[in-house]
Amino acid sequence: MRTKLIVLAIVAVSLFAYTKVMARIGSGSPSPDAPPEQRADLIRVYKSERRMVLFKGDAPISTYQISLGSAADAGPKQREGDEKTPEGRYEIDWRNPKSVAHLSLHISYPNAKERREAEANGSSPGGSIMIHGLPNGWGLLGGIHRLWDWTDGCIAVTNAEMSDIWARVPDHTPIDIMP
Repeated sequence: MRTKLIVLAIVAVSLFAYTKVMARIGSGSPSPDAPPEQRADLIRVYKSERRMVLFKGDAPISTYQISLGSAADAGPKQREGDEKTPEGRYEIDWRNPKSVAHLSLHISYPNAKERREAEANGSSPGGSIMIHGLPNGWGLLGGIHRLWDWTDGCIAVTNAEMSDIWARVPDHTPIDIMP
């Protein structure tokens, strides 16, 4: 029994160390921008369906199955640490090619109203809400990550999908996150 516990502890420490090292290494080079006719001008997230759609005008140009915050079905994000995914209209306001996950696009949550409401309740609204790939070094999991909601409130896709989204979604693209 003692040997099993020691092996389990070594595996746990090794996985933790691997994750920390891979987070520092980064996610590689981002994809080049897609041609203008393939770039989205709107993102729509359907939380209850675990689906994200990129639009060009009124036409969907790409659809992705997603994972959300582990408490995503409990309503919109209200405070830091609630593990809910926000709901409402935001925009992609910056991008991080050196993210701890494979690339990430920042969502402009919280807006002024959400900030005021959180502060009125004595809490921080949070704010590092992203569309991102899998944690660096864990890309081989691929679509398996969709079996459960595992983020702290973000929208997660596979690494290949994130590379595609990165190329198709310019900064300041509006994003509607719906229940």
